[in-house]
Amino acid sequence: MNKKLFVLLASFLTLLIATPATAEEESWVDRIAFKGDMRLRYETIDLDEVANVERMRFRARFGFSAKVSDDVNFVLRLASGGGDPVSTNQTFGDGFSTKDIGIDQAYVDWKINDGLNFFGGKMKNPLFRAGGVPLVWDSDLNPEGLALTYKSGMFFGTVGGFSVEERAAGDDSLLYAAQAGMKFPMGDQTGLTAGVGYFAYTNTIGNLPFYNARPKGNSVELLGTTLPLGTYLYEYKNTEVFAQLDTKIGEWPLTVFAHATRNGEVSVEDTGYAFGVTLGAAKNDGDLEFNYVYADIEADSVIGTFNDSDFGGGGTDSDGHVLNVKYAVSRKIALGGTLFINKVGGFQATERDYSRVQLDIEFKFD
Repeated sequence: MNKKLFVLLASFLTLLIATPATAEEESWVDRIAFKGDMRLRYETIDLDEVANVERMRFRARFGFSAKVSDDVNFVLRLASGGGDPVSTNQTFGDGFSTKDIGIDQAYVDWKINDGLNFFGGKMKNPLFRAGGVPLVWDSDLNPEGLALTYKSGMFFGTVGGFSVEERAAGDDSLLYAAQAGMKFPMGDQTGLTAGVGYFAYTNTIGNLPFYNARPKGNSVELLGTTLPLGTYLYEYKNTEVFAQLDTKIGEWPLTVFAHATRNGEVSVEDTGYAFGVTLGAAKNDGDLEFNYVYADIEADSVIGTFNDSDFGGGGTDSDGHVLNVKYAVSRKIALGGTLFINKVGGFQATERDYSRVQLDIEFKFD
C-alpha cells in the first residue's frame, strides 16, 4: 500500500517541479530562500546508580525553500545526526571522525486555496502541539507521507497518512492522524486554542519497535537480553485533547498549555499528559524566555520512538519536570539552559532518578 502511495507522490512531485515559473518570470535567485542554524551544547546526564555521562554535542541544519509557482513551494533541509528520527544532535569525539549528515526535510507545500494546503514528502510536522510540548511528537520529528491542513476563521484541522516502517516479509506499519481545533479570541492580547485529535498505527503487535528495535519504555514480548529485546505487545490507537492560552503580562508574552492522550488499545499504563507555562519570548536583542513543563508519560501511552528524545532519556515510562531559560543576545544568537528532573522505569523496571543538564549557544541565519 505505501509503495503505491510513494510512487504516486514521486510522480506528483515531478509534475509540480516541472510547473512553469510565475507570470512575472522571477529569476531562480528571487524564488529561493535559504535558512540554517547551528547549536553547540554541553550536556551532563545522571541516571541514578546506572550511568553518568558528560559530553559536547552540536546540531547543524541548512536548507532552502524554492518557489515552484505562485501556489507551490519545495522545501529541502539537510541536518547533522546519525539517522535518529527524533534527534539531529552529533556528539564530538571519536578521533575527529567525519560526522554524518542526511536529508531532514524534503517536501512540497501546495496552497490549493486560501484555507487548504497539501503537503507531501518528508515534512515539517503538520500536527499541533500545545505549547510545543513533545508529549507525543519530538520537535525534531519530520514524518513521511501526505497531509492536508485547513484553516477557516477560528477553525483549523489536519489529516495525514504516513509511512512508518516498510517490511519485506510482512505488512507495513502506517500512521493515520487527524486533528481539529478552534482559536477563540478573548481580547486584544488574549486567545485560546483548543482541540482534539486521533492517531493510529497499523501492524505493531508482533513486530520490532520502530527505527532501532529499542522499545523505549513500551511493552514488548521478550526475545532475549540483547537487541532486539522483543516485539510490540500492543497496538497504539490514541485520542488526544489539548489547550493553549496565549496572553500578555505587561510586555511579557505568556503561554499556558496542557496536552493529554490515551491509548485505547491497553487497559493499564495507557495515559500521558503534560502541562506547563512559558513566559517571555527570546526573539530579539536582550529578550528573556522562561519555560516550565511537568509530564507523566505511562509506558504504553504513546510510541516511545517518536516522543521527546531528552525527557527521561527518551521514550515512555517516565515523569517529572523540565525547566528552561533562554536569552537572546541578538536576533541571530541565543544562550540557553535546560534542567530535567525526572523519574524513569517505574513500570517496566526499577524506578530510578534521572537528571539532565543542557547548556546551549545557538546561531541562525535566514
